[in-house]
Amino acid sequence: MSRNVRIGLIQAHHEVAGERPLEEHKRTAIEKHVSMLHQAKQQGAQIVCLQELFYGPYFCAEQNPRWYDLTEPIPDGPTTKLMQSIAKETGMVLVVPMYEEEITGLYYNTAAVIDADGRYLGKFRKIHLPQVQAGEDPHTGFWEKYYFRHGNLGYPVFRTQFADIGVYICYDRHFPEGARALGLNGAEIVFNPSATVAGLSEYLWKLEQPAHAVANGYFVGAINRVGWERPWSMGEFYGQSYLVDPRGSFVGVASRDADEVLMVDANLDLVRETRNTWQFFRDRRPETYGQLASDSLSSPIVD
Repeated sequence: MSRNVRIGLIQAHHEVAGERPLEEHKRTAIEKHVSMLHQAKQQGAQIVCLQELFYGPYFCAEQNPRWYDLTEPIPDGPTTKLMQSIAKETGMVLVVPMYEEEITGLYYNTAAVIDADGRYLGKFRKIHLPQVQAGEDPHTGFWEKYYFRHGNLGYPVFRTQFADIGVYICYDRHFPEGARALGLNGAEIVFNPSATVAGLSEYLWKLEQPAHAVANGYFVGAINRVGWERPWSMGEFYGQSYLVDPRGSFVGVASRDADEVLMVDANLDLVRETRNTWQFFRDRRPETYGQLASDSLSSPIVD
């Protein structure tokens, strides 16, 4: 019997303007996403992933310490507890990206993973952080190192009731080493919740992650928010969330500019079938990769 899993990928526009109170940002976003989670359940979802930093805007467009107050402890914070109750009520596995406080002044871009019975399974902390200027305004950019510490939990894979899943977050998708680690750790589905805007790297959106799926023989669920966020208007979040299978084929793609619960089906038998066909794991030569763990090349150019 085929191992079919129904997956929901949620993309949404954050309507609240940046200068509004933090409580308004959080309340409005959570209410919207809870409604969309119930839509996913009505359509038969078993695993659902939300977008990066789902309960607010992409505040990394500026450097302002007020946003530190959006942090919560994980798993003991109110949003994790809420999502545990929703998971238990609906019987869905949830991947929930939040702004985590470990101790005061020590914050992470994190995704909590909650099983279908409401159990908190663990978390992934974003490892690669961009710190680049975007557009013409010198005050607008991807100032993530101002807000987050680099993740320190490695690349865990979580055994849920429906599949073994891994997570990396947004900018992590540009680094194949992490994608490989998730595959070697046993991931069947890898989710990449993101907040990425049109421009320099948009063409990579549907290039890199299908390549990761093929190289590692798993499904990839890529999620991106939509629309413009005021007052920064750093760029258009272009949606187009999708699921790609281990052969690199797109199973489903969401719209560019609308709130959407993208429902897609994954036949997990393709994971074993694809890996047994291409055998990229078998033919690895890890003894030749030592320099990848170094900050500099260990072998000079030979003329």
